[in-house]
Amino acid sequence: MSTLQPKVALGDHFLSAFAAIPKQQQRAVSNFVAKFRANPTSPGINYETIHHAQDKNFRSVRIDQNYRGIISKPEKGNVYILLWVDKHDEAYAWARRHRCAIHPETGVLQLFEMESSVEEAQAGQVTAPVADASPSPLFHLDEKQLLRLGVPVERLALVQSLVTEEQLEQIEPKLPIEAFEALYLLAAGVSFEEVLAEAEASSSKQEAIDTEDYGAALEQAGSQRRFFVPEDDQELARMLNAPLDKWRVFLHPTQRSLVERDWNGPVRVLGGAGTGKTVVAMHRAKWLVAQEDWAKSDRLLFTTFSSNLAIDIQSNLQKICTPEQLQRIEVVNLDRWVSQFIRRNGYQSRIVYPGGKDGIYDRCWESALALKPTDLNYADSFYQEEWQRVVLAQNIRSQKEYLFAERKGRGVALTRRLRAAVWVVFEEMREQLALNDCITAEDASFYALELLQSGEDSRRYRAVVVDETQDFGPVALQLLRQLVREGKNDMFLVGDAHQRIYQQQTPLSHSGINIMGRGRKLKINYRTTERIRAYAMSVLEGVEIDDLDEGLDQANDYRSLVMGQPPQLFHAESFAEEVAWVVKNIQTLQEQGIPLNEIAIVARTNAICDAYEQALQQQQIPTYKLSRQ
Repeated sequence: MSTLQPKVALGDHFLSAFAAIPKQQQRAVSNFVAKFRANPTSPGINYETIHHAQDKNFRSVRIDQNYRGIISKPEKGNVYILLWVDKHDEAYAWARRHRCAIHPETGVLQLFEMESSVEEAQAGQVTAPVADASPSPLFHLDEKQLLRLGVPVERLALVQSLVTEEQLEQIEPKLPIEAFEALYLLAAGVSFEEVLAEAEASSSKQEAIDTEDYGAALEQAGSQRRFFVPEDDQELARMLNAPLDKWRVFLHPTQRSLVERDWNGPVRVLGGAGTGKTVVAMHRAKWLVAQEDWAKSDRLLFTTFSSNLAIDIQSNLQKICTPEQLQRIEVVNLDRWVSQFIRRNGYQSRIVYPGGKDGIYDRCWESALALKPTDLNYADSFYQEEWQRVVLAQNIRSQKEYLFAERKGRGVALTRRLRAAVWVVFEEMREQLALNDCITAEDASFYALELLQSGEDSRRYRAVVVDETQDFGPVALQLLRQLVREGKNDMFLVGDAHQRIYQQQTPLSHSGINIMGRGRKLKINYRTTERIRAYAMSVLEGVEIDDLDEGLDQANDYRSLVMGQPPQLFHAESFAEEVAWVVKNIQTLQEQGIPLNEIAIVARTNAICDAYEQALQQQQIPTYKLSRQ
């Protein structure tokens, strides 16, 4: 009878503990883990039983004279799980307070805190409410319902004793993350049925769950949210070199369900800021290029609207992909791709942008506005929006085309006489651009699209992954559709119309991208606190936001798992007073050890941004301005 190959897994708690120890000890731990992964049954590894441990499978291993690792070594399955590393006494104390077990209802491997003594159990009870002698329980759920949500048997009584959300937050360390998440969403008003549906996405589909089979448990999507099995030494080394970058290996089950599957056509993923859309897109790209049916010549285009995000994505993909996988992925913002593409096809005009550092676009626009009819009382902003949303968006080149152009949603009706009158501005803009041998990004995209449709350049990709989809206009989306043949796993688009900055609404279906039955949404915010999220969303209350297609997106169906402090509001009487308040807060953050490169100032307009840049530099605070490109 053959013996199972040892399976070595690392938990996310282990990585957190590893990141907290001194660099010298980190090297010792890294060396140990590499040897341990190669042969966990080596005679040189001395597994010591931990007396009074809550978990009979826990063992300690010696790292060096002062440090110990805590490992779960179940009797069944030839599985070894690295859970914690710390100084000797602290490591043993941690082991006595925790359990790592397979949940009998969900089949998910869980790690959670227990009490190591009667005294700790008494001290760890939640703070009782004072105002009401017999308060109503926070959750009106029976034990079976709580078990289906992933609450451990050992924690049922504690959860049923809760009466306030504050008490729920107190016991967070004593619950597995998926159980706390489910309870938190329930407390926030999400229905039991909806929370259960999310929870069951990570549960075992087996009829009978073996709570001793840790190897099978590690295969569950819910387990892979907190435990991972390195495929090789290189992946292990990459993880230990940046242990706090947990997004590289740990995905929420709802995220993993979007990434690791075949889709019969384009997929659109919505999600508010901080829900992990970009992370999902990167893992999707990695998963696709790793498939066995991909030829060496197959390529994936990962594109964004802004160049800054493209640079970040390229850097982050290097952290999760092998060199061979990276060779198949081209990361570039779409404007840059278009520029390279049309130049390769002999088009040499320079692409210019509003607000560009060279000022060419803005000077051309000033010259065009000088010709606006004096008898028409239209603001400059009207001409700018008409130019961008009608003329450029529809590739209008002549007055005749403009007279019959669709202007739905513009808010200002124009007769043919009025259209003919304002056309002189747009005609002059094109002439000024031509005199400077320049072209707009929209015109460049139309030219690239025409080349692709004509077959003069048949460059195609096996798949396209798109981030910041909300900021792509109709021609950009048509271009992306043209770059990949329709079929399985062809397009994966993520975005959030609440964050739309540069473009008006462009339904995907109007650009030939059919997402029917393949629209999904991420609903858990990992970045923003709940109080900040709720305050920000209140600004948009009553405003209809599209779903990147022809429907509407609901803003009240995602939550943050950290309550946090309310946002601070300051009403200044002058710009100088406002700057002084900002400077004071920056200095406070610096005193707390937060570096300047982790502090961001966001302004509504470029002019305000420029004013702050100058004001902060006068206060000897160095700044770096991020632009759209």
